[in-house]
Amino acid sequence: MYLLQFNTAFMAKQVQAAASERGICAASRGTLPPALVSVLVILLLAGCQGIPARNERAARHDLNAVTKTFRPANQKPELPVLTSGSGLGNFLQYALLNSPDVEAAYYDWAASVERITVERSLPDPQITFQSDIARIVMTVMPGFMQEFPGPGKLTARANVAAEESRGKYFAFESVVLQTAFNLKRACYELYFLDERLRINRQTLSLLGDLERIARAQNEVGKGILQDVLRAQIERDRVRTETANLEDSRKPALAAFKAALGLRHDQPDPPVPGRLETTGLNPDSDELLRVAFARNPRLKALAAEVRAAQAGIAVAYKERVPDFSLGLMADVKASPAVFRPLAGMTLPIWRDKIAAEIARAKAGELSARARLSAGQIALTVDFAEESFACREITRNLDLLQNQLIPKARQSLEIARAGYLSGTIDFFNLMDTERTLLNFELSEVEARTRREVVLAELSLLVAGVPPAGAPVLSAEQAAHLTP
Repeated sequence: MYLLQFNTAFMAKQVQAAASERGICAASRGTLPPALVSVLVILLLAGCQGIPARNERAARHDLNAVTKTFRPANQKPELPVLTSGSGLGNFLQYALLNSPDVEAAYYDWAASVERITVERSLPDPQITFQSDIARIVMTVMPGFMQEFPGPGKLTARANVAAEESRGKYFAFESVVLQTAFNLKRACYELYFLDERLRINRQTLSLLGDLERIARAQNEVGKGILQDVLRAQIERDRVRTETANLEDSRKPALAAFKAALGLRHDQPDPPVPGRLETTGLNPDSDELLRVAFARNPRLKALAAEVRAAQAGIAVAYKERVPDFSLGLMADVKASPAVFRPLAGMTLPIWRDKIAAEIARAKAGELSARARLSAGQIALTVDFAEESFACREITRNLDLLQNQLIPKARQSLEIARAGYLSGTIDFFNLMDTERTLLNFELSEVEARTRREVVLAELSLLVAGVPPAGAPVLSAEQAAHLTP
């Protein structure tokens, strides 16, 4: 699996020529001794390369595919210009390309890909030197030594690194989806906070009308001053609640800014001017199938299992000895004297090897248990979120089509009844408060429904938004053999 790509004869000639130009020659022949030439050739082998394994080539291909859009030449790409008229997709693209959490996960994955090369490579060769000295220097013996791990060890270690790299990719994808969810949630909360403010301001206008009606009724002797005071109390309550909502917009905007990956000292971003709802049918069995096929948490846990299995293979390889080969040459002797060297490790500590195998097997069982727990948790999460979405949808339908229209109609009847003297002001205010509560509940239900749908599509089903810097389903198919 490892090849030193060089031409020894050609390099030897180059070294001999370079040495001759500098006046370096052997005392007896005017040329360098062959042993010294060999040592100098070895010094030029620092640029040697190994041959990548199949899983290493695949990992680098995947990394390059993501790098082109996410960090070309390790530089942040040009970010989209955001305005209040920009669609949610532009805000998502900005957040995913600008988020430091996504960037950190990406470089963790990139580092794990480089580790595959490290694990499948031979140890660095060693330049050795030995000399026998009595009253004079009797021998001068430079040499070269290379260690060779036992057969299959490098491949097994590279397999572990490759599976761990796959897990790092799915961790990166999880961060991408979490970032997209955070941005969507922040957008929805800001939008519906503005909706609640709009409703409260409309309510303040309505309470102002009711106060004027109460004053007019009191002036003609049809009402009492207490009605005016009740209207003022309700108006003051709603006004204070509105002030609290306006103040709560600051932390909501800070969360939105953070979701875009912006620091506190950067200008505040524009807020989307329109709501884009999540198109998703949570009742479909297909969604659960997609969740088990695409959820990055499950894929990362499955990669842990495969890495643990590869670790077992590495543990068994510890029973195979490692080898070392070398050659030394006495450049002082004439003719030159060569001393070949060979070594082999003795894996005699059977209890140590058995413990390593047992540890690797325990790690696999632990990884399998985590995968099983993850599958169970995903099923529960899907069931809970799907139920929450259905429940919210039913409540939203009730509020929009039944309760709010009837509450508005009831308020008009109560106002007419108060003017005619058939209903007291207390019932009129109670009717107004009921309408306000229904309208606020409708806003809260819409917010919650969009958040649940976003969570289902992104965090549970693992479906990335358009333009996300991740591998497509077709590109990532080989990551889950």
